[in-house]
Amino acid sequence: MKPIIVFDLGGVLIDWNPRYLYRKFFTDEPHMEFFLREVVSNRWNLQMDAGKSQQESVEELSRACPQYRDAIIAWMRRWDEMLGDSIETMPEVLQYFSRTGYELHAITNWSAETFHFAEKKYDFLQLFRTITVSGREKVAKPNPVIFEIFLERNRLKASNCIFIDDASRNIESAYSMGFETVHFTDPSTCIRELAEKIGDQGLLQFIEEEVNVP
Repeated sequence: MKPIIVFDLGGVLIDWNPRYLYRKFFTDEPHMEFFLREVVSNRWNLQMDAGKSQQESVEELSRACPQYRDAIIAWMRRWDEMLGDSIETMPEVLQYFSRTGYELHAITNWSAETFHFAEKKYDFLQLFRTITVSGREKVAKPNPVIFEIFLERNRLKASNCIFIDDASRNIESAYSMGFETVHFTDPSTCIRELAEKIGDQGLLQFIEEEVNVP
């Protein structure tokens, strides 16, 4: 029986980076990095990934940091400008898995209000049987509840699934629940580790011949 392959999206398949937007606001790189780290922080963004409305989040932060009001509002009004291309070679990996009969799912930390941008931009998302979006479920990784929702809804066992994510805290949470895991650092390393875990040398051959991954 082939394992179920479960992907994270941002940082694994999709190049999401707020810098694509905020380099249009800040001419000083250190100032921009301060803004991303201390104002529109990962903790703040995670609230929206866990279901809090963008409107409420942006209004609260704008009141707390009025000097950055325009840049904070842009997070809501120009969010799609943070989306880059797909991560190199990873859509081809998905295509291989789909053609060779693997069941594909995704679990992503993503606001329910912005996920439609990804659905419109990236055709390969159609290859997934299901996509569990944290903003829709009102709970985000690494909270184990989102993994429980995924497993129960799809009637799957964690031990039959391989989960790929670029965040170590999410990998640790999934592993604690019984998932086999691959910590994504770069496409080549991920592909080789996946091929080893599933015992599929055809994946390595396909990628080396068709995509020229060393």
